[in-house]
Amino acid sequence: MSTLRFKTTINCGNCIRAVTPMLNQEVGANNWQVDTASPDKVLTVTSDQASASQVIQAVEAAGFEIQPLAQ
Repeated sequence: MSTLRFKTTINCGNCIRAVTPMLNQEVGANNWQVDTASPDKVLTVTSDQASASQVIQAVEAAGFEIQPLAQ
């Protein structure tokens, strides 16, 4: 299982609801979470199959900014 971490602009419950369909489709419903309390609004994805580019495309398609964090 690999873990990918990203800095995002997903900062509230409504934002999470907006991105949920895209992320669930790309990485699976229980394979991601967003720490909205963190200043960087860190999205953590745990999956063997998801690539960073898939996650970035899904989040950008939902209208949010995203950039990988150093591992």
